[in-house]
Amino acid sequence: YINSSDTPGFKKSRNLFALNFAKSCCSEEMILCEGYMDVIALHAAGFENAVATLGTAITPEQARLMAKYTKKVIISYDGDAAGQNATNKAMKLLSEVGLEVRVLTIPDNMDPDDYIKAHGPDRFKQLLESGKTGFEFKLNGVLSKYNISEPAQKIRASAAICEIIASVASAVEREVYIREAAKRIDVTAETLKNDVERHRRKMVRVHTVYALRKAVENK
Repeated sequence: YINSSDTPGFKKSRNLFALNFAKSCCSEEMILCEGYMDVIALHAAGFENAVATLGTAITPEQARLMAKYTKKVIISYDGDAAGQNATNKAMKLLSEVGLEVRVLTIPDNMDPDDYIKAHGPDRFKQLLESGKTGFEFKLNGVLSKYNISEPAQKIRASAAICEIIASVASAVEREVYIREAAKRIDVTAETLKNDVERHRRKMVRVHTVYALRKAVENK
């Protein structure tokens, strides 16, 4: 591969590495990798539905491009802080174009190439099948930061979780996530739901104030 700059005829933000191969076998699911070498390793191991953004963070154009070819995207990014932030951005953009999103967690922060070399393609396939939903990924991220056996940290974890759930548009999804989160942090679903709804009301007020300010500025 050649990591070239943008040209008048080639825009990185509108293309995906290896899509020319992956598009013929990714109708059910596509693997989104962080870099070119991960994609090359996956194709060599038989996972020809792998693609990567072209050396940049995922863009809305790339998310829409994926939605043309697949129903589900499994995100396989690094487990470090930068990878976690990139995963959160990718989940948001992919969900906005209607794609089902899963997040692949590879043990010991190994990359796909190293894991396949150590354990083989079949074990990697099992990992793909056990990928976490976007909410599970975010929930685990919150719980990894707090010791919920301590009341003060449990309250902070609960607030962070409520903020995540409050941003979900679907009432059905919120209900499912509330029940799941309530079990994980050992509180009642009703209590958590009340806090989620309080967060949603606050979000509505903030958006309303912002919209009014923009309207005044544009006059």
